This record gives sequence, C-alpha cells and structure tokens, in this order.
Amino acid sequence: MATIGSTTVDHTSTGLQYRLTPEKYTTVGELIKTTKDLVVPQLVETYGDQGITGFLKLTGAINSGGSSDQVDWWEIGRRHKTLVGTLDATSGQSDVLVIDGTDEATSADGLDPSTIKNLQENDILMNTANGERYLVTDRLNSSDGDGVTVVRLDGAAFASGVDAVTNGTFAVVGNMYAQGTNQPSRFAQQDVIRRQSPFAIVKGRYEVNGSQATNIGWVDTGNGDYRWFMYEEMNARKRFEDQREMTLLFGEKNADTSTAVAKDIAGTEGYFSALENRGIQVSNANSNPLDSFAEFDDIILELDKQGAPSEYAMYVNRKQDLAIDDMLANGIAGSTTAGLAGQFGAFNNDADMAVRLGFKSFTRGGYTFHKHDWKLLNDPTLAGAGTHFQGVMCPMSQVADARTGLKAPALAMYYKEANGYSREMEHWVTGGGVLGHTNNGDTGTDQAVFHYRSEVAMCVRAANQHVLIKG
Repeated sequence: MATIGSTTVDHTSTGLQYRLTPEKYTTVGELIKTTKDLVVPQLVETYGDQGITGFLKLTGAINSGGSSDQVDWWEIGRRHKTLVGTLDATSGQSDVLVIDGTDEATSADGLDPSTIKNLQENDILMNTANGERYLVTDRLNSSDGDGVTVVRLDGAAFASGVDAVTNGTFAVVGNMYAQGTNQPSRFAQQDVIRRQSPFAIVKGRYEVNGSQATNIGWVDTGNGDYRWFMYEEMNARKRFEDQREMTLLFGEKNADTSTAVAKDIAGTEGYFSALENRGIQVSNANSNPLDSFAEFDDIILELDKQGAPSEYAMYVNRKQDLAIDDMLANGIAGSTTAGLAGQFGAFNNDADMAVRLGFKSFTRGGYTFHKHDWKLLNDPTLAGAGTHFQGVMCPMSQVADARTGLKAPALAMYYKEANGYSREMEHWVTGGGVLGHTNNGDTGTDQAVFHYRSEVAMCVRAANQHVLIKG
C-alpha cells in the first residue's frame, strides 16, 4: 500500500509555501518569447466608411465668395398677387371687401405688397373659393373700413346668408375700363427680396509629441506606413471636413448677439434652417414614411405651385429609402407608375452615371426624382441619432439671379478669398522642432500641432422649391 504525502511543505516560521511539482517550471522559449506573434497589420474599419461629406459637391457648387462678411443674393417675388379678405355678405348690387391686415393710412409704409395698395378701381378680383368675379369700383380709406367696394362682374346682385362665401383668398386676374377713360393711376411691381447668409469660421486641431511621431506600430495605416499619428491626422482632417459641411447644413443665424458667449458670432443660415423657414415641408415621415404615389402627388402639386424644375435629387435616411423602393416595386407590379426614369439631365443623360453615383431614379407627373441614401441621416452619432430630419429634395437645376440674370446652382457653398489668399481650406503645422517644424517661437514645445480653418457660407436660392422631410 502506497502512501502519498502532501506535495506542499508549510514552513510556519516564515509563512512561505513551495510547490514541488513540475508545473512551476517552464522552458527557455516560453521564458523569453522567442516566437514572433502573428500580428495582422490591416486596420479594420469597424463602422465602414464614416465620411458624410459629398452632399454639396453632388447637389451644388463650391465658389469663391470674395471679400465680405456675408453672402448676399436677390430673389424675385411673385409676378401676380393674391390677397385675403372678407365680404360683408350683404345683399345688393355692391359689397365691401375688407382686406386683412391693411390700413390705407400706412399701406405705403412697409406692408406686404399683396395688400390693398396694389388694388385700384376697375381691377377684376376672383374669389378662389367659389370662382365669383368682382370689379373694384372704389378704394376705401381707413375711416371707411380698410378695403374696396366691389360689384359682381356678371351684374348679378350679391347673396346673403349661409350660401354666401364671405371670406377667403382673392386673385387679381385683370381689369376692365370703360370707353374714353384715363390710364390707371397706380401700378404694381414685383418684390425683389435681398437674402443674406453670414460666413461661418470653422476650425480644427490635432497634435502629436516628438516621441509618438517616431514610434512605429503594428498597424499599417496606409501605403505601408506604420506611424499611427499619420492615420489620426488624416482622421482629424476628415472630421474637420465633415463638421464644416454639417455646419453649413445645420447652422442657424444668431438672432440675439447680446449674450456674453455668442455676441461675436453671427451664425449662418444652414440648409435645414432655410428649408424650415422658406421651404416645402413634409411631416410625420418617420412614423409614416412617404410610401405611396398619392403622397408624392401632393408634393408634385405643391412643386407646380412654386414653379419648380422637373429634376430633383432626393437624399433620405434608410427607412425612407426602403419605403420608396417598396412603393416603386408595388407600382410597377400594378402598372400605376411611369416606371424608372427616362431623363437624366443632371447626369448628362447617362443612366449609368446615375447608378455609379448611387442614385435610383423614377418619374412621376413629369418630374424625375433621383433617390440616394444619406449617410448623415443614418449615422447614430449624427442626425441618425434622432428622427427629426428624414430627408430633403433638392432641385438639380440652375436659378437665374434676379439682379444680374446670371445662372447659378440652387444650392452652393461660398468661401472667403481675396488677392490670392483663400480660406476655403487652410492647413498649417506649428512645432518646436518636431517633424522639422521650428516655427513655435521660443517655447520649444515637444510637439507638432496641425491646424485647420475654413470660412464658408451656404447659399440656398429659391428655398421655396426645396422639400424638407421631417419626422
């Protein structure tokens, strides 16, 4: 019978314990690690290509904006005017049309030009609610009740009671004068609206110390370069370009510069801000995305009212993108759509070019829509983190400047430039000798600092022809 004793000796005097079995020992190879680890040098892009720039390049233009603190442009108003008013709804041959928001005493002093100051005797008005036409016989002053006296153009008497349309929108459709009468005493002219967008100064920074600049790592950051700081500097530049574009997309003008923090920042009008203030807006697209031709028809009817061009680029988030794909698939199966687009004017009439750029196109009601998913609205660290913005429809056409007549893109980015000095994309490096940069004065800091700066502004012409899709 064998007796197996304990393999551990307990020296109670010192509290030390020694193992007598072989697992305490190792080989020389294990001790000094002579075998090289297998390190895969390729860097894994865990989240794919994270760049979001490119919207402005595809939908607009990048231009020099000269030497001013803001971009100014002019937009022409409607050629014809409408007004909102109320008929007294009294029976008889004549009636009084009271026009909302007018005062004859002050109408020449800054009121909307669609008010009474554009009306005169013998103008023909049409009630857009019921089609009745009226002839203006007299202009009333403020003491008589801010409006005009009208008679029905067909000579019939006015009706009173529940069957009468008493208020609504009235269009000026013409005029009619008797024989031997004088020329009109007044005239109307189109509004020319001056719009402005201040330049925004966008800045970025990255730095590396001398020790890290000389370290060689395991990861190939590109073209056989194993210096990690080079990859990070490239990332810093891309991050700056992304933030510059997002500043132009999400920027807002600063209406209150009295606060201590923002008093020196005028802000800038971003693309979404312009569309929120002056564009066509479609709501509830997140919970109920555009997924029917009826919804697109409503948008097309509004585009017709705004005199919109026939070709649009749609930049949408993935949910909206898939909903449109399903709509097109169901429409083709049911023969309710005009099919895929036959016009590619924005792509030199080349369907293959549109496909290469990631667009899927379709036509409806004479309009061509080029659909593209927008990474900005899908990224959960950017606008994809919420549901407020779902997409945009940008006209792919040029707009005539109301002042000069020159053609320009509906959407453009301008940058500051003068006498050969451009602030579109400034980049310089300072350092205390690191990487050969010795332009940091006497401080002698052991680092190289990479600087980025750009001064840019967004110009959204004819925002009334752009569509904003919101959740």
